[in-house]
Amino acid sequence: MQCQICNKNEATIHLTEISGGERTEMHLCENCAAEQNITVKSHIPINELLSGLLSVQPTDEEISGPSLEHLSCPNCGFTLAQFRKDGVFGCPYDYEVFESALRPLIKKAHDGRTSHCGKIPSSTPVDAKRQMEVINLRRQLDDAVRNEDYELAAELRDKINHTEKQTT
Repeated sequence: MQCQICNKNEATIHLTEISGGERTEMHLCENCAAEQNITVKSHIPINELLSGLLSVQPTDEEISGPSLEHLSCPNCGFTLAQFRKDGVFGCPYDYEVFESALRPLIKKAHDGRTSHCGKIPSSTPVDAKRQMEVINLRRQLDDAVRNEDYELAAELRDKINHTEKQTT
């Protein structure tokens, strides 16, 4: 995609703004973005991201009572206080040990979602894309049934059946 200002260079900066319900997109090259005083931080260190999220995160006592404050990983001895200070964990098991404290943080960072639901690469075979679509539809169907939205559940069931018939 070409830069919308110079129409010469490849656009590497893509800005999306939603104002008053209107969505506008701008695609710029790095030079034009710099001329417009648009600075882009190309990489945010994970500890900086987590520290920012933790600064507005409720305390452990607010989430699940005082028991988590003194909890430490039996594998590496890491504590939540150390995580808050450093923004990194000591070992992979910390994610399981501190799951109840992390879940609200992850939900906040991902707009309420706690499982990955990213894009499917364009090089993915069509059958795999359909399978991913069916998995996503089944997840939506489970949510609809759980929320007792039976009309939506029926629509989703029909979409699942239609998509599965395309696969076979």
